[in-house]
Amino acid sequence: MPVTINTIEETATLNTFLNEWHEAAAKVDYQGYFDKIANDGHYMGTDAAENWDKAAFEVFSKPYFDKGKAWNFKTLERHIYFSKDGKTAWFDELLDTQMKICRGSGVLQKEGKEWKIKHYVLSMTVPNEVVKQVVPIKSQKEEVLIEKLRVK
Repeated sequence: MPVTINTIEETATLNTFLNEWHEAAAKVDYQGYFDKIANDGHYMGTDAAENWDKAAFEVFSKPYFDKGKAWNFKTLERHIYFSKDGKTAWFDELLDTQMKICRGSGVLQKEGKEWKIKHYVLSMTVPNEVVKQVVPIKSQKEEVLIEKLRVK
């Protein structure tokens, strides 16, 4: 028998959940921020080297929270989608950040009655009109990383 979920209600729940997650970072609420990430969750940052499991992301983030200044992402737009059984959701969002517009995307999973972030990817957007200017700047740092990753 197929499970029916109230996508309107669950979308509202997840919008609140994700907004609170972003707000926890802005308020430097370390526990509130990391409690929303699943124990086996992953976070990909804007730098190609930023691919962390939860424990590594906590280690990276702790000094920012300890200094009283983490990050402050404000949602501009978000789309949420659900699996047929209602236990998995994925989303994409545009965020107003200190890096200007960034795109976040992720997967959430319901653990019991609670949603948890299983996977999150934060990407800087680059307007098409300035790609030719941005690529040479990125190349200075990323050529070495490209070669290193190709060797694997």
